Formats: sequence, structure tokens, C-alpha cells
Amino acid sequence: MKSKPLALALTYATLVGVALLTLGPFVWLVVTALKGGTENIFAYPPRLIPEQPTLGNFVAVWQAVPFGRYVWNSVLVAAASVVLNLFFASLAAYPLARMRFKGRDGFFYLVLSTMMVPFPVIMIPLFILVTKLNTGLMAVTPNALNSPYLAYTWLVLPTSVTAFGIFLLRQAFLAIPLELEEAVIIDGGSAWDIWWKIMIPLSRPALATLAIFTFVGSWGDFLWPLLVLKDPQLYTLPLGVAFLAGTFSANWRLIAAGSVLAVLPIVTFFLVMQRHFVGGATAGAVKG
Repeated sequence: MKSKPLALALTYATLVGVALLTLGPFVWLVVTALKGGTENIFAYPPRLIPEQPTLGNFVAVWQAVPFGRYVWNSVLVAAASVVLNLFFASLAAYPLARMRFKGRDGFFYLVLSTMMVPFPVIMIPLFILVTKLNTGLMAVTPNALNSPYLAYTWLVLPTSVTAFGIFLLRQAFLAIPLELEEAVIIDGGSAWDIWWKIMIPLSRPALATLAIFTFVGSWGDFLWPLLVLKDPQLYTLPLGVAFLAGTFSANWRLIAAGSVLAVLPIVTFFLVMQRHFVGGATAGAVKG
């Protein structure tokens, strides 16, 4: 019995240590963003409390580059990615979870196998495909390439549905009692009614979890937007922060302020959706 409190204390001490290691860089980032121009941000030992805290760095970043435009671009791209992923992944997951057809399990395993393929492997073929599509559109409608929505389309489509999303929602659909589906069929409902009226409402935790992962992935994506977006006015926040680092390569205060502004929407979105996160992440964990 005496070993139980000791083991519990060691567990909490380990968790606190890991939390401090994880939060350390973010704390340093916020402290750097709040420091004035006369403070040494590389002082040793580091000072975690600014001597003259100021919000001027955030104002300077917002005025130096079109940061508001970058935020809006990221919101637009991330929102489109979330909506499309929830829609298409749920449509694909429903037949894989509930319908019986030849080759269903094989197709599901084929979808799962794509999770082992890293994005850099398909990046070049995907870019060549987008380039050829742009060339074809230019031949039909020369002004099409001037539309910012076309660039956002190529940015969002590769992430409009993911194997992880299909897997997560399939597991959530498997956990829903079959009797509910049978009740809809007895009442004359169709497969569409079952998907919309039963599966979607009862899978909200899994949908929220997928929304969080999709939002974070889209918000922080750097490589694909770097290849697709040519106009600086269309840059998303990761590209905007990289541009900021290039513009103020010696001013780490402004770079830190821009990074903090870029992280805040992710933290806010997670805090809003976190009550669904645990339930959605473990949905269908014992089913398969």
C-alpha cells in the first residue's frame, strides 16, 4: 500500500516534467514577443518575466505585413478543408461500416495503406497534375488563373478527404447500435436518411475530433501552399510568418509576435472543441 502513493507521485512528477518541456518553447515565444526593444532576448540565464512588457511588437507585425489578409486566407482554407473532410469522409465511412458488398474489407485496407505514404512522395506528381490542369484551364478560359478561388481549390482538394478521417468515422459508425438503423428502415427511410439522421448526429465526438485534426493540419501546412500559391496576397499564415522572418531576419521580437498570433487560432479552436475530443478519439476503439 505504501508504494501506491510513491508511484502516483512519480507519475505526476513525470507528467509535470513532460508538460514543462513541451510548454517551454511556447513560453519563451510569448515572453520574447512581449519584450521591449532594449531587452536582451538571448540573456543567460533566460528571463521569463519581461522588464518592460509591451504589446507594441504585435501592433508592429500587423502594420508591417498584411497579417490580417494572411489570417483570412488561412481561415478560408482551413474552414473549407474541415467542411469537405467531414462530408466526404463520413460518406465514405458509412458504406465501409454498415453496407455489405464484395471487396469491402479489401477496399478499406487499401484506403488504410495510403496512410503509410508520406506527402513528399506524392507531392511532385500532384504538382504536375495541378500544373496540367491549370494549362488546360488557360486554353479554355485565359482569365481563370487570375481567380484566387482557383488557387485555393488546388490548395484544398488534396486534403478534402483523408484515410485517417475515413478510418476514424468508420470506427465511430460501428459503435452505433444496429437497432437504430433497422428502425429507420422499418419506417421507410433510405440509406441517406440513416446516414444523415442517425450516423451524423450520434457521431459528433468523432466528427469534432476529425475537425480538430483537419483544422490543425490545414492551418499549419507549409509545403503544399508554398508550391501552389504564387501571389503573396494569397499567402496563408505559415507562408506569411516565413515571409515575416525573411523581412525582419534580425528582429526576433516581431517574428515571435507573428508566431504567437499564428498559434492563437489553433489553441482557441481546440479549446472550443476539446469536450468532444476524448470521446471522439476513443470511439470504436474496441470495435472493428
